[in-house]
Amino acid sequence: MRIITKNLRDGFVKFRISNLDDLWYLSHIIEVDDKLKGLSTRKIKIGEKQIKKTFFLEICVEKTELENNILRVLGKITQGPEDIPLGSYQSILLEDGTEAGLTKKSWKQIHLKRLDEAVKEKSEILIATIDREEATFALLKPNGFTILSNIKGEVERKAFKTNVTDFYGDVNKILEDYSERYKINKIVIAATSFWHENISKKLSDSVKKKSVFINSSGNINEILKSEEIKTILKEDRTSTEFALVEKLLEEISKNGKATYGIDYIKKATEMGAIDKLLITDKQIKLKKEENKYNEVDQILQNVENMQGEIFIISSEHDAGRKLEGLGGIGALLRYKIDLNT
Repeated sequence: MRIITKNLRDGFVKFRISNLDDLWYLSHIIEVDDKLKGLSTRKIKIGEKQIKKTFFLEICVEKTELENNILRVLGKITQGPEDIPLGSYQSILLEDGTEAGLTKKSWKQIHLKRLDEAVKEKSEILIATIDREEATFALLKPNGFTILSNIKGEVERKAFKTNVTDFYGDVNKILEDYSERYKINKIVIAATSFWHENISKKLSDSVKKKSVFINSSGNINEILKSEEIKTILKEDRTSTEFALVEKLLEEISKNGKATYGIDYIKKATEMGAIDKLLITDKQIKLKKEENKYNEVDQILQNVENMQGEIFIISSEHDAGRKLEGLGGIGALLRYKIDLNT
């Protein structure tokens, strides 16, 4: 994302969407009652005919929907051309390349954090899991990961010096293709250490200089939990989310400095005990749909006021699904407390 104008005193930010990941960030920044300015298209009746007209307007946001690489923002028109009635409903569609302006009554720290993350240059990371005769390729994204492809082949057997197909050569070609197509900065190759040398021999220089090997043969979710990849990807948001949820589960299992569930979270917030608050994007969306978001918003504000950190966990990956199993919200505490009294 590129910021064109930023005036937080007036609560206004004008931006240009530069990749599809920006839409995910904006879906967590744009909220009900925000004002969004941008281009929109509407059918206008002229005489007996209806024509589509594109115009610049401002809406007061009531709903957002992210689907098929488009963020649809619906609300009532507050500013627009004379032939468009104020107060009528209109959507502004945000997609790759769109410019728009967003005004908030108050930019909270969680919004600014998301904005900063979107603005930072993306470090695209490709993960290749190789288990003898099968390879899976996945692209790490802000909301988890996307499986790109899976191939099977035959590699050299330990007992027989035959090589039916150039499996590792095929792996290299795919890595070269994805590396160029997705502007990859880092490639993580996960395979048992026995195969590292054989794989490395087949990698081109362009792939090899971006690649890091880790000793693992599990699936992507298991790999993202490994200590090796946590070290490699310590700046990546997805890896951070996995580490936070795993830490939460660890503390819960030993009855330590953690709690979960909306009622206990509220109590911990009132006591100023929350160090890190974890909430899934699915839970936020659900509360908004049920018109119960004010309760969550108050918790977020209180945590911010107490200098706690807030993390919105994607429900698209395994860590988010585990947090959903705890009610979609949990917290790592500054100190152990008894919330049952």
